[in-house]
Amino acid sequence: MSTTKNLFNEEAVAKIKNLADGGFVMLCTDLDSKPFSSCPMSVQQVDDQGNLWFFSGKDSDHNADIRNAPATQVLLANSSDSDYLSLYGKSTITEDRSKIEELWSPAVKTWFQEGKDDPNLSLIRFTPDEGFYWDTKNGKMVAMAKMMASVVTGKTMDDDVEGTLKV
Repeated sequence: MSTTKNLFNEEAVAKIKNLADGGFVMLCTDLDSKPFSSCPMSVQQVDDQGNLWFFSGKDSDHNADIRNAPATQVLLANSSDSDYLSLYGKSTITEDRSKIEELWSPAVKTWFQEGKDDPNLSLIRFTPDEGFYWDTKNGKMVAMAKMMASVVTGKTMDDDVEGTLKV
């Protein structure tokens, strides 16, 4: 049986950082449409307030969606570590030069050939309001061992932790 642990404020931010910082997520926009829009994004940073930061093209569809309706959702599935995250919140687009400088890395030049001064460069700040997470208490190896023992013994030995997040 999985354990439920709902997290609030600083604990919620710490969980978001643990699961999403430096990873890849699906950024979902235009949530009122069927189907809604989604695209893979590289998380540049999860800041101390729990905001997720992404580089983005000013002319991208997701920037246009956010300008039109800022409600967004971020989905993460890291099956190699059995980590899953769903966050709902609002996104804003910014061209804050100091934040661009702070987050810039040479790898970003893959998408923005003119570097930090690329005229199409912008940032998306996703501010989560609430969400849900699933992960394992003791890591994937322990979870797998418990699953195998469960098959042999016929007794459920779930190592999952799940809960709501309120930032």
